[in-house]
Amino acid sequence: MARKVFFSFKYEDVTRAMVVRNSAITKGKEAAGFIDKADFEEVKRKGKQAIKNWIDEQMKGTSVTVVLVGENTCDSEWVAYEIEQSKLRGNGLLGIDISKIKDFNGNTTERCGEIPVGYDFYRWNADDGFTNLGDWVEKAAKAAGK
Repeated sequence: MARKVFFSFKYEDVTRAMVVRNSAITKGKEAAGFIDKADFEEVKRKGKQAIKNWIDEQMKGTSVTVVLVGENTCDSEWVAYEIEQSKLRGNGLLGIDISKIKDFNGNTTERCGEIPVGYDFYRWNADDGFTNLGDWVEKAAKAAGK
């Protein structure tokens, strides 16, 4: 089944997040929650309410939120807001460790933790995310009754 997925991540991890996003798109999942840096900076200049409004708009019609966890994700005010809003909307939730996906310079990082706590959590590389993302999303959607 086609799902519209909201990807939540700290912007510093965008190169790693794009690996996950692009794998989903090639398999028929529609992705939301992506914005280029220039557009994000423009929204950010308008203040916190503008950011919340943008997030809320991006989440419309989504059934699952995938939290992409990198080195600094746990400290992100906006990832926390996205998780909270996902729960309020009844979205399925899951977390994926993206810290071992290499960035453009070939570097990896350590992840900050396993968020969202209490939901399924996977490791992109070790758990073969490219092959399994669709199944993970479907499992989270069904767990949420979607």
